[in-house]
Amino acid sequence: MQAEVSTLFGLNIYTEKGIYIGKVNDVVLNVGDKKVSGLAAGKLNPDMFDMTGKGVVIPYRWVTAIADVVLIRHVKDQFKKPEEIPEDYNISDEEEEEK
Repeated sequence: MQAEVSTLFGLNIYTEKGIYIGKVNDVVLNVGDKKVSGLAAGKLNPDMFDMTGKGVVIPYRWVTAIADVVLIRHVKDQFKKPEEIPEDYNISDEEEEEK
């Protein structure tokens, strides 16, 4: 998937299930590999995030499509507020099941 970096700024980010995540504020680049490694998101959905911070970085490997909006894999459990995540929850187990 290719896009000019400048076209990403200001795009809304949604999950594949249509849940609003936030807006692209910046792009995280890995200069050595000449690749995008993440999207810095601001104006976050308060239902998905603890609003004490200014934003989050979405790993670029989660991006599934870019056009008028950015679509990412539906990963709502990874964005829950810390008090809502069960202590025994392991993100790596979920990713292994998808493979």
